[in-house]
Amino acid sequence: MSIPHTETAATSLEGPSTDATTLEPQKDGVQRRTNVRWKMFLLLLVLVAVNYIDRGSISVALPIIQKEFNLAPELVGLLLSAFFWTYALMQIPVGLLIDKFGPRRVMTASCIGWGAATAASGMAGGFLSMFIARMGIGVTEAGVMPAGGKLNAIWMHKSERGRGATILDAGAPLGAGLGGILIAGLIASTGSWRWSFVVAGAATVLMGLAVWWYVRDNPREHRGVNEAEAAYIEASHAAEDAEAKLDGSQGKRALLPYLKFRSFWAMCFGWLGFNGVFYGLLTWGPLYLAQAKGFDLKTIGWSTFVIFGAGFVGEILGGTIADKWRNSGASANVVMRTLLGISSVVVIGGLIGVTVVADSTTAVVLLSVVMFFLRWVGLFWSIPSILGGRTNAGVLGGAMNFSGNIAGFVTPIAVGLIVGATGSYTWALLYFVGSAIIMGASVLTLNYNKRLPV
Repeated sequence: MSIPHTETAATSLEGPSTDATTLEPQKDGVQRRTNVRWKMFLLLLVLVAVNYIDRGSISVALPIIQKEFNLAPELVGLLLSAFFWTYALMQIPVGLLIDKFGPRRVMTASCIGWGAATAASGMAGGFLSMFIARMGIGVTEAGVMPAGGKLNAIWMHKSERGRGATILDAGAPLGAGLGGILIAGLIASTGSWRWSFVVAGAATVLMGLAVWWYVRDNPREHRGVNEAEAAYIEASHAAEDAEAKLDGSQGKRALLPYLKFRSFWAMCFGWLGFNGVFYGLLTWGPLYLAQAKGFDLKTIGWSTFVIFGAGFVGEILGGTIADKWRNSGASANVVMRTLLGISSVVVIGGLIGVTVVADSTTAVVLLSVVMFFLRWVGLFWSIPSILGGRTNAGVLGGAMNFSGNIAGFVTPIAVGLIVGATGSYTWALLYFVGSAIIMGASVLTLNYNKRLPV
């Protein structure tokens, strides 16, 4: 039974050395597995956190930028959407590139490119140049999450993919939360929002070098992986292929055959609904706290940290619960539909609560609860490998993220129009409720139990 894109340790130029394998500590004559896969996903957690610090930096600095550039709410919404237009449009092409050339190359190029574009956004002289720079960040960041989904399919045992998916995706709320403090702190210390963007861009380029140094496209290419870890991962792949009556080299690298399946569309609409809430809070949340609740820059930073920090904790916990429950013998459908169904109900109720409470502290608490449960849907990053296997995890991840980022460019514009027309955030919050309803219907429709026959 073949494993795609896998070399033996003897033939891989970057495979584990003899010393690394033979000197590995043993217990009862059995070689202990190394844990390179978990170290790699911790690196990806940091990478995605930096990703969201960069993309969310404009939201934290927005009260200053809006005043400096003299922007109406409608133009603010358009500016916030600029990133998502190009980010969404690049998802499917970059997913195909990942499946063809491997996640390591695409992810490294993404990091270096988006670091340069982030630094360039700090030099913008007005609305148009900032808009173009934000579009550049969208193009260059596009490869990160689909590449992470592909690595989850390649590197993680099937019993670990829930945690792998949520560790990867938990970088989003972590970066959004830390970004509020870090960018606000950089603005305060340098006296300029521009320098904060330049510093963030330089950090991203360094992350790209770290990815190239440590990430590999399959376990046997990594020097730190011993035979026990490689065999453990490959055994899981072989079992999945046997269950699906495939040989691991199945299928074409193509998207069109998936369009006829309900689960494919449920995956796409679920991620669209999720991002309608998450990106709405990410882009407009700081301005909502400033304008509707009267928060100053420092209070915005700490409130953002609390809200998105709750999301980080929730996401890690959600992945752990999913894997433990699944490993106890429960079916994937029972686990995922129950957890994500609960998540949807709490998110809908919490957002409705925010629309009716006047107290600022209560609003922050409710938004924290919303974010805690919303981020359970980060489990969706295990779905491309469930539906498409290792061969097509990249393009399915790209299709899923394309759908999600339709909400990314529509939501900021829609909220800007709503706020501009009504002078209030109430209907904007109800827009988020509608997105959460779409998410809830989708997570209950999707079949998580089997790979699609493509």
